[in-house]
Amino acid sequence: MALQTTSKFFAQFIRLAGPFWSSENKATIRSLSLGLVLLTILQIVVSVVITMWSAALFDALDQRSMSGLVKQIGLIVLIFIANMAITATHLKVKRCLQLEWRGWLTDKLVGQWMHKGRHYLVTHIPGKHDNPDGRIAEDIRISTEYAIDLLHSLFYSLLLLISFTEILWNLSGTIPLDLGFMVFPVHGHLVLLAIVYAASASILGWWIGRPLTKATDDRQTVEANFRFALVKARENSQAIAMIQGERHENPHFHALFGDIVAAWHQQTRAWEKIMLFSSGYSVLSMAFPILVSAPRYILGSISLGALMQSAQSFQHMVSALSWPVDNMGKVAEWRASVERVLGLANALDQLEREISKSDPNRIRLEKKSESVLRFNDVCLLRLDGIVCLPCLNEEIKPGDRILITGNAFTGNKLFKAICGLWPWGNGTIELPDDEAVFFMPPRPYLPTGSLRMAICYPSSEDQFSQEDLELALDLAGLRDLIPQLDEIGDWGKNLEREQQQRLGMVRLLLQRPKWILMQEAFSSLDPDSEVEMVKLINRKLPDSAMLTITKQPAIQALHKREIYVC
Repeated sequence: MALQTTSKFFAQFIRLAGPFWSSENKATIRSLSLGLVLLTILQIVVSVVITMWSAALFDALDQRSMSGLVKQIGLIVLIFIANMAITATHLKVKRCLQLEWRGWLTDKLVGQWMHKGRHYLVTHIPGKHDNPDGRIAEDIRISTEYAIDLLHSLFYSLLLLISFTEILWNLSGTIPLDLGFMVFPVHGHLVLLAIVYAASASILGWWIGRPLTKATDDRQTVEANFRFALVKARENSQAIAMIQGERHENPHFHALFGDIVAAWHQQTRAWEKIMLFSSGYSVLSMAFPILVSAPRYILGSISLGALMQSAQSFQHMVSALSWPVDNMGKVAEWRASVERVLGLANALDQLEREISKSDPNRIRLEKKSESVLRFNDVCLLRLDGIVCLPCLNEEIKPGDRILITGNAFTGNKLFKAICGLWPWGNGTIELPDDEAVFFMPPRPYLPTGSLRMAICYPSSEDQFSQEDLELALDLAGLRDLIPQLDEIGDWGKNLEREQQQRLGMVRLLLQRPKWILMQEAFSSLDPDSEVEMVKLINRKLPDSAMLTITKQPAIQALHKREIYVC
């Protein structure tokens, strides 16, 4: 079962991240990959050369040869320079490849997430895909960086194993094994000892380190929850301060940090067992090969150089065989991050399948060439399946002023359905082709940056002239903001809510949409100002259709007809 789960996990990861090597930038990516392979091979060559140099050095010392010592000093200088060049180039190539992969996967997932409201719709899909910001920013980084680190170290270990198995086999020679009744010649005994030693340690280390994967996943989850709560508090700091909500937030943060403490201790206990094992294992790995080969040196069967080369070759071979143990913690962290990335990717894929498939319990959106917004037997459902709007049949034409009365929450769902953000229900909504629907919420989104950029959003700044901006600001009663157009700030916090709602009006006058959905867009204004804003829309955009949700009676009188929702 565990093997099947692991196979499925790797298959999912390859399906998600594997197309990177066939992407648009594949020539550069494949060149970097090939360069990384060649540089890894050169690293192995350096390791082999160093063991040969070590054997020659100790033989020269054993023979008290000054000329041999001078020769080895010259050789180590060359090895030193070559190793530095190979290591530095290898690091640069590896980091370039890691960054390319991370950038590609980030673009891919962000593209899926920020596509036609998928970032909103996915919040209604069950599953483990909370905190998408952390999954995209941090978990993709770990997934790609650690994947290349682990693949490189695994490849390096395999090459190390191949190279030093042959060296150690030749250095082992043949020793007689006397069983009393028969003498067996044993070839490559150091190789056999290295395999048994490393296999025993790997099995024991894997068994000891199993709890670390779950502990790491749990910790990353609670860390993301804590980070998300802090960001949410920062984004709503004014509202919290105004109602003195700190007495609620502090215990909430304390409880979330308590989850981190518990996850930390759980991970510490898992790490403690691994470190106890690894520390003893590393000391034994250093002494064991020398102790095993020492009798042969004392008996004169091998030279001092051969003894040291045997010890180094044994250590290299055991190091290669110990890759699972040495990288257990990193594998656990990598797998936990990959599972978090897959959680979001799978949720987005599931959402895409549900949207694309023909389902009678999904509202269909159809683009029509005629300039009409039409509802054909549209029924809205809540997430629990309860009907909140039965069978709506309406036709809205340019210039119509429609008041949505009744339940404001249902009216909001109707607006979402028009924008493709509430597919739960049935029926068809016909939309005019190539004519965008403009939604005016109670609080317009103002991205951080220049005020000019925030006003023009989602269009570019150069789409509107200075004169257009000044005129729209003047009409909306915000002429005092004209000098601040090029100032940088967090306008969602720097401006009062009334100013933000008036900026929504500025944006509307600039965009001049044909279809307007207005949900209590001027609720922070006094009644007279709210009426004036709607009258301004009627004057400046007489041919635009407008659907309005409002509690202001004076506004209601400015509409031609009503649509009642329950």
